[in-house]
Amino acid sequence: MAKVAFIGLGVMGFPMAGHLKTKGGHDVTVYNRTPAKAAAWAEKFSGKSAPTPAEAAAGADFVFVCVGNDEDLRSVTLSENGALHGMKPGSVLIDNTTASAEVARELYAAAKEKAVDFIDAPVSGGQAGAENGVLTVMCGGDEAVFERARPVIDAYARMVGLMGPAGSGQLTKMVNQICIAGLVQGLAEALHFGKRAGLDIEKVVEVISKGAAGSWQMENRHKTMNAGKYDFGFAVDWMRKDLGIVLTEARRNGAKLPVTAVVDQFYGDVQAMGGNRWDTSSLLARLEK
Repeated sequence: MAKVAFIGLGVMGFPMAGHLKTKGGHDVTVYNRTPAKAAAWAEKFSGKSAPTPAEAAAGADFVFVCVGNDEDLRSVTLSENGALHGMKPGSVLIDNTTASAEVARELYAAAKEKAVDFIDAPVSGGQAGAENGVLTVMCGGDEAVFERARPVIDAYARMVGLMGPAGSGQLTKMVNQICIAGLVQGLAEALHFGKRAGLDIEKVVEVISKGAAGSWQMENRHKTMNAGKYDFGFAVDWMRKDLGIVLTEARRNGAKLPVTAVVDQFYGDVQAMGGNRWDTSSLLARLEK
């Protein structure tokens, strides 16, 4: 059993911290910007909460962070009351936020200055994956530190992999989001075409899902998309944030991402329709407008 802190109790962090307590058996203290949410977590999981990230991190062996973006991440780690100011030498800061590779490298360096280790560890699997403890975790950092952290991360993960040095986890998450953006747009167009052609979508998907066109998105989203329901997971606002990170990195490294850039604009159209909190499969709503 380790002493663990978890900072950020959104739709992902709340259940992830819970798995660290119940499945991992760790001593967990949480922090959240909204104290009521931290109190609710502590009551539900018989854990503890703290008033600042630094106090949550004090004495912890592992400190997890899962917040919204780069600036949120800097705020809860590097500010006066940030986690790094409460962490003890030899402890490990593990960041589950989907953020830039740049901020991951920045935190790696800042942690080293305090004799603390750092792993960037963005996740994939959505809210359902977090709630069921079956997330895919893409890590960047030093191998020895990863091997220390992996048994703790396993509490909320189905797959955990070290992708390379600091920042590599975030870069891998970018690859993941590029794949998803193209897949969802392709599925949206396919369903739209099938409906216009007068086909029975359920019969079509039953057949093609068993062939080369099959995907997780098809298996898990085609029914809700066909029904025009878009309240099942990762929100459009967050996807646009992620694709913004991807496109910024692509400009830096020279990668050509024409499809990703267009799909990002399509998600902008969904936002203009009022679909900010719809899930990412709502690209179909744009075609059917």
